[in-house]
Amino acid sequence: MIDFKNSSVFKLKPIEEDKVREDFYKFLIDGESIISAFKSIRDQVVFTNKRIIAANVQGITGSKVDYTSLPYSKIQAFSVESAGTLDLDSEIELYLSELGQVRFEIKGSFDLISFNRYISEHILD
Repeated sequence: MIDFKNSSVFKLKPIEEDKVREDFYKFLIDGESIISAFKSIRDQVVFTNKRIIAANVQGITGSKVDYTSLPYSKIQAFSVESAGTLDLDSEIELYLSELGQVRFEIKGSFDLISFNRYISEHILD
């Protein structure tokens, strides 16, 4: 599992769904679809309509990949921070039961308001 406690921030850039690792589609269950996708240098994170899946590429060759699934049902609280004039990155902080804080820093344009609404609908029901 990805060590979220020692990896303080996942710095991510939005990507189109056609750039998502094919592996992610093998993990999706019936009725689950990708709503947003992001990447760092080698890793990727997708937000589906049911959970967050993070792919942590390991090793020199990158043939070993750790996948971590974070169900929305485990989110107890969350915070979103919009980009500013000098700080152009948006930030998402999630607090999950049993896991603690997970923080994503999104570079570039990202619809934080829609994301906030989407997460709210899932955890406030």
